[in-house]
Amino acid sequence: MSLQDTLEQLKTATLAQINQVQGLTELNDIRVQVLGKKGSITEVLRSMKDLSPEMRPVVGAFANEVRDELTIALEQKKIDLEEMVLNQALASETIDVTLPGKTVKTGTPHVLTQIIQEIEDIFLGLGYQVIEGNEVEQDEYNFERMNLPKDHPARDMQDSFYITDDLLLRTHTSPVQARTMEQHDFSKGPLRMISPGKVFRRDNDDATHSHQFHQIEGLVIDENITMGDLKGTLEVLLKKIFGDERKIRLRPSYFPFTEPSVEVDISCFKCGGAGCNVCKHTGWIEVLGAGIVHPRVLEMSGVDATKYSGFAFGLGPDRLAMLKYGVNDIRYFYQNDRRFLKQFNVKG
Repeated sequence: MSLQDTLEQLKTATLAQINQVQGLTELNDIRVQVLGKKGSITEVLRSMKDLSPEMRPVVGAFANEVRDELTIALEQKKIDLEEMVLNQALASETIDVTLPGKTVKTGTPHVLTQIIQEIEDIFLGLGYQVIEGNEVEQDEYNFERMNLPKDHPARDMQDSFYITDDLLLRTHTSPVQARTMEQHDFSKGPLRMISPGKVFRRDNDDATHSHQFHQIEGLVIDENITMGDLKGTLEVLLKKIFGDERKIRLRPSYFPFTEPSVEVDISCFKCGGAGCNVCKHTGWIEVLGAGIVHPRVLEMSGVDATKYSGFAFGLGPDRLAMLKYGVNDIRYFYQNDRRFLKQFNVKG
């Protein structure tokens, strides 16, 4: 029997096996037995060394035809068997198409991010810039440019995380204001900015204090800026956040970087001023500090204090969120407890 006849018989027998096979594992066994490195076709081709030189290419070409035909038959059978398995699986499953689909949980902005964005949107609408700065700052910009020299007692109120003698984690976002005043060209117009960001102080962590919290400071520098401009701006801000019926009042205070300085209160949004536990029965809630920028602060940043004046204010988004939503412990904002955070989900 010639090698061509042997290959023809092998093809016929293999095709018959393929047609009868019922499983993918059995089909794969046939493929290995016939087409593998030690398979039947390989064994036949090893006998080609005994053929004449004229017959070798003829038998080789025929062997390739047989291999191709069997490969196609195996692939088609594999497709048929996979389809059969799938159909059997679908036939055995019962799907109730009336059941509701599974809800995919999506993330939402953190409550502090929400209130920071709300404040930014208010000031962007008033024509302010939003300027962020470095969280690691030089002592000169963090303290000295804010009229707090090294021996100033008010530094004790902002006990700090120092990295070197001159570098520290900023205790407020005021350095952003100092650097912006230094770079701003007042001949092209006034400076109106807010500077949001994280700040750091060596406070004990308790219900109302944290070693890390957020701050938004605002600054306006122009000619003839007055306390009236400050009050009007803060009135717009606080009514947007706490409601149009809120009243505000300014109380004298002290900050090294403003003169005069004020504490800003709003009428209690819970009792309307009658007195309750939220306002400690005073009818008013302290929300932020502000004042007219100290001339020395202007001069240290290269601003002519004889020509320009300005107002500044600083507020804590964490505190505003606590007041607005009735949260009694600042630590809740940083514990990543979904039971707490999901109460403030934004509804799209």
